[in-house]
Formats: sequence, structure tokens, C-alpha cells
Amino acid sequence: MRIYCDLMTLELKLRKVGNSVGLVLPKEALAHLKVQEGDTLTLTESQDGLRLTASDGEFAKTMATFESLNRRYRNALRELAK
Repeated sequence: MRIYCDLMTLELKLRKVGNSVGLVLPKEALAHLKVQEGDTLTLTESQDGLRLTASDGEFAKTMATFESLNRRYRNALRELAK
């Protein structure tokens, strides 16, 4: 996996952590993302690949609302999309 920062490209190594696989971020990436140990990151799919961003509590709340409405109005949205 590669993280593309403004003028920085970092190659990261995946490591086994218990029954999972972890990604270790160097201090330069942590500084660029403005995160520290214990913070939550969001990995999203975009047109140009994957995007890793610092989680925003407001965004998470908005996405939860969207997912709830999407489930509730699934059939209506499907019809509108035709």
C-alpha cells in the first residue's frame, strides 16, 4: 500500500498483529494526517484508489444517518434511479 501525501510517497509494510494484520505508519504520515496513537482513521474507496483520512466524528454521524435512510427507503431510491 502506498500513501500519497503532498510531496511524499511512503511504502508501508503490513505486519501480523494477533489474528489480524496491522499497518504501521511512520511519524511523517501521522503528522500529515494530524493523528496520534488511539485516533481512528477512515479508509475509503475513491476513483484513483484508496484514500486514508483522519476520521471526523461529524462525518461518521452523517454516514450513519445516510445508511439508515438508505435502508429505510431502499425500494423508493431504487425506483427513482430507474
